[in-house]
Amino acid sequence: MSTMTATRIIAGVDEAGRGPLAGPVVAAAVILNDSVLSSEVKDSKKLSQSRRDVLYEKIYLQATAVGVGMANVAEIDSLNILHATMLAMRRAVENLDCSPGLVLCDGNRCPEIPFPCEAIVGGDDKVPAISAASIIAKVTRDRIMIRMHDKFPQYRFDLHKGYPTKLHREALMAFGAIAEHRQSFAPVKSAIASRHQQNDQG
Repeated sequence: MSTMTATRIIAGVDEAGRGPLAGPVVAAAVILNDSVLSSEVKDSKKLSQSRRDVLYEKIYLQATAVGVGMANVAEIDSLNILHATMLAMRRAVENLDCSPGLVLCDGNRCPEIPFPCEAIVGGDDKVPAISAASIIAKVTRDRIMIRMHDKFPQYRFDLHKGYPTKLHREALMAFGAIAEHRQSFAPVKSAIASRHQQNDQG
């Protein structure tokens, strides 16, 4: 499927970071040109980190346009993760250098944007522009979490990127939550309550 047609330019949109307990949700919008890049990109989850890093650079160099949008932890906690994801997607589209004629979003919902939009379940594995967006979103977010690890090494964000792994849950119980944790998420709530209980008993 070409991302350029005779009548309209197609942007693919995807996100990274709906499931983690910490950090922002990141979305990307990508307009690919008719190049070999369309045959190289794949769903980011099916690529190694090194391959994602290589394609990340190639997408920025060769794509017609790339836009990135985020919703921070405060927005996630106040809006809920679904609405925060839609907000990040909208911001990603708004940050494109050119206006798309059609936006194709991975998933089953579209953000509120002033362009025709279609949601495609499994789109990150079907539409090259969405695959490219998944790579940009994933690499961008991973790099944010690695920088967060530099500030808070005790949580090992470099290993789990904020996802609710056993290691992350244990760190939450041992060290409590920080501002970068999503306090509306149940495991974080539980860790905060447990810490308060321990302090009260202590």
